[in-house]
Amino acid sequence: MKAIGNFLWFILGGALMGLAWFIFGVLAFITIVGIPWGRACFVLGKFSFFPFGKEAISRKDLTGSKDIGTGFLGSLGNVIWFVLAGLWLAIGHLVSALICFITILGIPFGLQHLKLAGAALAPVGKTVVKKEVAKIAMEETARDYVEKKRKST
Repeated sequence: MKAIGNFLWFILGGALMGLAWFIFGVLAFITIVGIPWGRACFVLGKFSFFPFGKEAISRKDLTGSKDIGTGFLGSLGNVIWFVLAGLWLAIGHLVSALICFITILGIPFGLQHLKLAGAALAPVGKTVVKKEVAKIAMEETARDYVEKKRKST
């Protein structure tokens, strides 16, 4: 089912939004200082081409440790990203979602656009994994959080 969804997604507009991600990525790479944003654009651009069965999650949630993209510099990078490009990509996904929601058959595609709009707002420090992997990683992160809270009280 994911394969059919991804195929339909790609030919019915996913390719267009994926190309938008890649264009922003190329522009970011051209500036040299934008390379971290360009890398995030390419990761999420591939995600935008075929989003069914995948989730964008924080690398910290996946690996259990911080890196340069999941700490303070990543947060700062996401603020800069939001102002320069993230808002525009999110608007593109929101408009696409509204168009998809016009028909009942378009609802799953609209939901994917909403998922991608959220990722567009703060892509630095994120990675794309299968939904099953994301669920396990989030459960482990939640379990670790609860254990830390219990120990602190």
